[in-house]
Amino acid sequence: MSWNELRLQLSAVLPDENRSLGIPPACYADDQILALEQNAVFHHGWVGLGRTDRWANAGDYSAIDIAGVPLIVLRSKSGALKVFANSCRHRGSQLLSGDGNCNKIKCPFHWWTYDLDGRLKVYPRMENAVDFDPDKFGLVEFVVAVEQGFVFTSFEDQPPAIADWLGDFERFHQPWGISHWKTTRVREFVVDCNWKAFIEVFNEYYHLPMVHPDSINWLYPEPDSIDTVSGRYATQFGATEGAAALMQDTQQFALPSAQGLQGREARGTRYTWIYPNLTFALSQDSMWMYQAFPLSANRCRVIQTICFPTGSVALDDFSERAEYYYQRIDAALDEDLPFLLRQQLGLNSKFARQGRFGALEPSVGKFAYWYSQQMLKQLDPG
Repeated sequence: MSWNELRLQLSAVLPDENRSLGIPPACYADDQILALEQNAVFHHGWVGLGRTDRWANAGDYSAIDIAGVPLIVLRSKSGALKVFANSCRHRGSQLLSGDGNCNKIKCPFHWWTYDLDGRLKVYPRMENAVDFDPDKFGLVEFVVAVEQGFVFTSFEDQPPAIADWLGDFERFHQPWGISHWKTTRVREFVVDCNWKAFIEVFNEYYHLPMVHPDSINWLYPEPDSIDTVSGRYATQFGATEGAAALMQDTQQFALPSAQGLQGREARGTRYTWIYPNLTFALSQDSMWMYQAFPLSANRCRVIQTICFPTGSVALDDFSERAEYYYQRIDAALDEDLPFLLRQQLGLNSKFARQGRFGALEPSVGKFAYWYSQQMLKQLDPG
């Protein structure tokens, strides 16, 4: 596909999802477009990294790749969250992998060593390097923001204010008090589909009777209309027939609702998508979240995070009851995955064409417009 063809197709994605075409299929299947997308969507603005309590203790770290940029997320000894480029300032080797805890960051290649604030402290056999100043060779550091317990970073030197990026996000989510909810399980896996497709299916009710007829479809009546928001996110609330994170035959194991939650919010679930790639469902008693990071145009790495109110986690029988939540959340995911793989096979076809949005896909349509605008800015930076 030529850039001009892509520009024309992106221009057909409109702010009114009821009149709009969908994202061009090539944006789900073409690695050349992914290279453009990485800069347009991930390297500008803010990207969600997870929940702040994933890195609860000094030295807790995760090595994360965001759209081709290897990062280290860690908790410093002062308690601050830090995000560094996972690249040694000597000759570029990656420093850490996976998740763990450390009291220093030591490059395995030549043993250059940094403290948890990214300052270079050990640099063997550098005595002959003329005018070498270790203070100038600390790790490259990126800005960090924490809002409602979510951690964000930006690759920009002067990113937009996080308050502007999220807009009125707090107004819609404050009733649950999620800032201090506890993460009880994190798992990662790879899915053979485009990262956007993975997050889209989580944010639409349309597929429920077809994909989840015997598992979770019964939970979800017709949702409310999508909320009108001011930030870079979409959110939609809907009443549920029970605790949304439990199967019908395990409702008796429901945990208490979040303290202070009242009215309809105590009997439903809010589905939210923070652009570009963090989405979560917020029910009366639990939250389950997904982040999808592109590995290629048709493959992504997914992080699943499950959280509960602090009071629930303190219950004596919490671990036993939480297992029923994990089972329901995993069961729905297992049902989605085969359909995502089938969708990706169709999107890979050179004959795939832009579609239209149904009444139960407004969040997908809102994201499509935002995404297309970012891509058009990248194609026409002037």
